[in-house]
Amino acid sequence: MSQSLSQPLPSQSLPAQPAHQDQAKGYPAFGVRRFGRVNWLGTWTLYVKEVRRFTKILSQTVAAPVITTLLYLSIFSLSVGKLRPDIHGVPFIEFLSAGLIMMTMIQNAFTNTSSSLLISKIQGNVVDLLMPPLSPGELNLGIAMAGVTRGVVVGVVTAIGMMPFVPLGMSHLWAIVFYAVGASLMMSLLGMLGGIWAEKFDHLQALTNFIILPATFLSGTFYSVTQLPAFAQSITHWNPIFYLIDGLRYGMTGHADGSIATGVAVVIGCNMALWATTHYLFHTGYRLKA
Repeated sequence: MSQSLSQPLPSQSLPAQPAHQDQAKGYPAFGVRRFGRVNWLGTWTLYVKEVRRFTKILSQTVAAPVITTLLYLSIFSLSVGKLRPDIHGVPFIEFLSAGLIMMTMIQNAFTNTSSSLLISKIQGNVVDLLMPPLSPGELNLGIAMAGVTRGVVVGVVTAIGMMPFVPLGMSHLWAIVFYAVGASLMMSLLGMLGGIWAEKFDHLQALTNFIILPATFLSGTFYSVTQLPAFAQSITHWNPIFYLIDGLRYGMTGHADGSIATGVAVVIGCNMALWATTHYLFHTGYRLKA
C-alpha cells in the first residue's frame, strides 16, 4: 500500500514537452515578436482608434474650438481692430489671426492625448493599451500622432473659417508646416505626460488652468512681445510656446519677433526631450500599472 502511494500520479509521470517541439509545429517561442522590429499594424490600429475618438464627436472636438476662436477674432475686430495700428507693417487682425490659430491647435492637441489616457485610467481599460504586443515607442507613436492629427485638423478648419473675414497669407510654407506639426507634437506629448500624471480631472484641469493657458496667453498670442519692457521680453523668450506662435506667424505674415533658427532648435529639442520622457514612463508603467 505504501509503495503504491509513493508512485507518481499518471499526470506527474508525463514528460515535459520541449520548446523545440512547439516551434516544429509552427508556433513561435514564447516572447518572440512575429512582426519584425516594429509592429506597424498594431501602431496603426492604435492611431486609428485614437483618431476615431475625436471624429465620433466632431461637434465638440472640432466645431466647438473653431467657433470659440472665431468669437475671439470677432470681439477683437469689433473692439480694437480699427483702433490698433499695424504691427511691423502687418495689419493687427492678420497678426492676431496667426496667434489664434496656433493657440487653438496646441490646446486641442494637448486635450486629445491627456483626456484619452486619463479616461482610460479612470474607467480601468488602460490595460487595453498595455496588454497588446506594443512597445513603449509604438505606444508613443500611435497616441502622439493622433494628437497631432487633431491639432492640425482643427488648425486647418479654423484657418478656413477665418478666410472670409481675414486675408490670411502664406509667406513661408515650410514654416507653416513645420510649426503646425511641431507644435501639435509638442503639446500632444505634453498632454500624454499630463494624462499619465493626473489621477482625476481636477489634476488635469489645474494643469491646464495654471500652466498651459497662462503660458499661451503670455506668449504673444494677442500682442507683439517687442512692445514689452526688456525684462519681460527676456522672460517671454524662455517660454517655448512663444516660439510656436512666433514661428507660425512668420510663416503666414513673414514677420517674426524672435529668432527663427532659435525657434526651430527649441521645437526640435523640446520634442526630443518630451518623447524620451513619455517613452520612459510607458516603459516603467508609472501610474499606469499596479
